[in-house]
Parts: sequence; structure tokens; C-alpha cells
Amino acid sequence: MTERLFLLNPDWHDDEGGPWYCPAGAVVEGVLAFYPALRKQLEIRYLDHPRPRPPVIEAVGEDHQSCPILVLDGDLDWPAAQTSEATGARFLQNEAIIPYLVARYGIGSPHP
Repeated sequence: MTERLFLLNPDWHDDEGGPWYCPAGAVVEGVLAFYPALRKQLEIRYLDHPRPRPPVIEAVGEDHQSCPILVLDGDLDWPAAQTSEATGARFLQNEAIIPYLVARYGIGSPHP
């Protein structure tokens, strides 16, 4: 199974206005721009902002629809990963994704 990364499309609107983009998703997008080979190693899906987000619900359940979210393939035991009670899938959200990508795919680390 390929690891699946779910990101939100930019320029969405909500009750507070817009257009918006996801700040945590922008950080992950920046890493993908620095390391384009990751795009070939991950299955990346872009979703619209409104919930429900069926592909995420299918992967990790309704309680974990926030993006960005990386659904792990289980090849690397990662202590920081959460486990979905609904599906049993292990996953990471937001900036917690970056240290995993560093360890798993050998990309550079963010400077402390």
C-alpha cells in the first residue's frame, strides 16, 4: 500500500470569508516543492474544504477529517502516529508529518 497524503485545495471560502488556504498544508506543500521525488512516492489527493471529506473518512474515520493528513502504510513503526478507532489505520496530521517524511524518505530536516 502506498502512503496517502490528503491536502486541501487552496482558495476556499467558509462562514468567516476567504479565500483561504491551510497553513499546515502550505508547510507540507513547501516540503513537496523542495523534494519533488516525494510526489512519486506518495499518493497525494487534493480535497475541497467542506466536510464531510469521504476519502479521509474511508481511510481514518469521521473523527479525523482535518487536513493535511498522511495515512501510513505500516512499513515503518512510528511512535507519534495516531491509530484510527474506526479503521485501525495509523496516521499523522499537520506538521507531525514532516519528521516522518525525513525518517522514512531521507529528505532534509527542518533547521531547529
